Amino acid sequence: MNDQAARGRILLSVRGMDPQRWRDLLSRQRTVVLEPDGAEDPSIEYAAVWNHDPDVLTRLPNLKLIFSLGAGVDHVLSDPDLPDVPVIRIVAENLTQYMIEYVTWRVLDHHRQGFLYRTQQRDRVWRQPAQPPAGDVAVGIMGLGALGGAVAQALKALGFNINGWSRRARQMEGVNTFHGETGLTPFLEATDILVVLLPLTPATEGIVDYSVLKRLRRDGPLRGPCLINAGRGRLQRESDILKALDDGTLKEASLDVFEREPLDPQSPLWTHPHVFVTPHAAASSDPTHLVPLLLRQMEAYERGEPLRNVVDRDAGY
Repeated sequence: MNDQAARGRILLSVRGMDPQRWRDLLSRQRTVVLEPDGAEDPSIEYAAVWNHDPDVLTRLPNLKLIFSLGAGVDHVLSDPDLPDVPVIRIVAENLTQYMIEYVTWRVLDHHRQGFLYRTQQRDRVWRQPAQPPAGDVAVGIMGLGALGGAVAQALKALGFNINGWSRRARQMEGVNTFHGETGLTPFLEATDILVVLLPLTPATEGIVDYSVLKRLRRDGPLRGPCLINAGRGRLQRESDILKALDDGTLKEASLDVFEREPLDPQSPLWTHPHVFVTPHAAASSDPTHLVPLLLRQMEAYERGEPLRNVVDRDAGY
């Protein structure tokens, strides 16, 4: 028996993405299957999943680790029959870089009045409005984990004032930090551009609602607050976002994630003049970069080394 065959097999269970590239790369070192062999498959020791099929993980009596093939883990933790084994989340430099690029792009577009200039181009209007400096604009980041912290430092380097809000107290150099329910209102009232990078948990689901949007600073240099959600779609209430846009509570929104995906073709978000839509593309998982991380974790686990990036099930991330 060769070394690859002797190792525990990997179950690759994904929906909403093509599994072939993941399978090709993982198969260079491990045996990969897309379905368990029979009612129970004792040969499978690892599972790599994204929106996995219901009940599939319960059929693996020797399962040791579950890997989420993306930054979020709510799709794993929502499984009511999730086995009691460690769940590992992805923390990868390329995912972080993608998110920095996306959020920086959208912050700069709102700051430098991209919506206005696109309208002017359409109407052939030659007018140069006043442009506030970055130092007058406060970007508020909800979620100061690995992604939020990296985004905060990148935007700080561009000269923006940075506020950060998290469930628990955090300190970050150069960032005005707030936490918990008592810190949410002062955080929002000091924010011109709200960036949402929270994990999806029972405590955060639907958190971006009308009451939150109404507390954003409305008399700031941008003449109205802007919203960027590149976290999870179910963090937001889309009907509330539309209401806030239509009554002037919110100036503009850039949305990469949605309550239901793909976004319904009939959704008014597609055609709203103050909404920028991208198809959950802010930080797409690239197997070329992520598969080596998964394989290294498996090898370290088999050597008895501590696991990294283990999900806290109680916290939800």
